[in-house]
Amino acid sequence: MKNKKFKLAAVALLSMITLAGCSGGKDIVTMKGGKITDSQFFDELKKSSTSSETLVNMIIQKITLDDYGNKVDQKEIDKQYASYEKQNGGKKPFEALLKQNNMTAKQFKENIKQSLAFTEMLKSHIKVTDADLKETWKTYHPQVETQIMSFDSKEDAEKALKKVNDGEDFTKVAKSDSHDTTTKEDGGKVKFDSTTTTEPAGVTVPNEVKEAAYKLENGKVSDLITVQNQQTGADVYYIVKMVKNKQKGNDYKPYEKELKEIFEQTKIADATFQQEVIGKELDKANVKIKDSQYKDILTPYLPQKETKTSESKTSDSKESKSSKTKSTDSSKKETTESTK
Repeated sequence: MKNKKFKLAAVALLSMITLAGCSGGKDIVTMKGGKITDSQFFDELKKSSTSSETLVNMIIQKITLDDYGNKVDQKEIDKQYASYEKQNGGKKPFEALLKQNNMTAKQFKENIKQSLAFTEMLKSHIKVTDADLKETWKTYHPQVETQIMSFDSKEDAEKALKKVNDGEDFTKVAKSDSHDTTTKEDGGKVKFDSTTTTEPAGVTVPNEVKEAAYKLENGKVSDLITVQNQQTGADVYYIVKMVKNKQKGNDYKPYEKELKEIFEQTKIADATFQQEVIGKELDKANVKIKDSQYKDILTPYLPQKETKTSESKTSDSKESKSSKTKSTDSSKKETTESTK
């Protein structure tokens, strides 16, 4: 437990050092011959290479909570907190982990709220069109029910496939032979669609396996499917039995809700889109940086506004004068020719 790192992906974006209360002259350390005040400590923190990033996160946090915090449902906060508890061994182990990282349950829930508010902010900038839904529809497949076995050894996979092809029950073979400890006890049962969502949650179904599964009729079993593990480079072998397939047909309307959710989740995960939204929200909030050290920290986020340089203005002025001169000369020429 001592060396366990505290990684919380859902709230990582807005994790921050709390600097409130560091602006005064209160002593925080005393010693023989001297002391350290909170203002001295604050000045030292400002020298840190991460201080700009921390301040940016604090600004985003304030804007996000002020404008979108009221859209967050407390039930969702509690649900996510419970999920983290479960992932980390239960209530007591998780509380011990929080304490180890100088955090209380209340503070952690506040971080979850911050993350959810940030998602709400992103959603408020998403406008889904029919064109977006049709584009998402191209790669969408409705949820199917399958049984899957996976193997690290080709030899083991071939043996299992032979058993199934010889008439042995797929469920029985999965329970005895599959290397997937998450699903084997239930006979390899997995539901999935073309997104990352699976039942049970957290099961990884490679795209190659999905594509092979979609082609199967109910009750049919695939050949051996070889997939390369992207992290290790090793081959993993899969066998799929289709329990209940569902063809999507030609009309996307019945799946409009699912398609909208997929499109929104794709946009929310897009780093470029996130930065665009942050820029718009910062611009809307009219944020002013009073400390000269940090005057440019928001520049990478703010929308770039077109400005004419003095050189450009001079050039425009010259072009305008030139145009006027040409017009006058042309007029004089026409008058002279008319007189003749």
